[in-house]
Amino acid sequence: MLLRPNDHVLFYGDSITDCGQNQGINDGLGCGYAAMAAGILMARHPGLNLRCSNEGISGNRAADLERRLEADVLANKPTVVSIMIGINDTWRAFDSNDPSPVGPFEDCYRRIVSTIRTELDARLIICEPFLLPIPEDRVAWREDLDPRIAAVRRVATDYGATFVPLDGVFAAAACRQQMAYWALDGVHPTPAGHGLIAEAWLQAVGA
Repeated sequence: MLLRPNDHVLFYGDSITDCGQNQGINDGLGCGYAAMAAGILMARHPGLNLRCSNEGISGNRAADLERRLEADVLANKPTVVSIMIGINDTWRAFDSNDPSPVGPFEDCYRRIVSTIRTELDARLIICEPFLLPIPEDRVAWREDLDPRIAAVRRVATDYGATFVPLDGVFAAAACRQQMAYWALDGVHPTPAGHGLIAEAWLQAVGA
């Protein structure tokens, strides 16, 4: 298993990770996949004396994560950092005409990961961004998101991170039940969708 006794696991990302943590819900863990994964993890492995925290902020893009890296990650000194970012980098290109080109996005992601490794020597878990084609306008987002997913996979490979292949997980789940069951807007998970992420995350870390 990836985790060790007395580990501090920090979840880092956008609204999918946030899910109410900024309002102090559930002692700052929120009510999404981070809280689900943390709760199951700590229940299964009480002897590890794990600590889990959530530093997701709604609306964030990769550049936002880099800007707040010192205050929200490095200062907290986690031993394991789980990152999910990228869907807002795609979304803003379509709703605000404010694109995040894939090259600079990947460079930014690499700086984030490199800094975490250099400053903390933390183990990394990288969750790829995902999208379901609901409503129909989300189909057009694929031309931007697919290269971004490929970039995230390259970063995970190059840094030896534990990788959670969420785009594939959601695509497979959508073959078992209608897409709205997992994410009403194709992006933000329902409780079932958050459970799907938590399950995939726990499997990836061997917990």
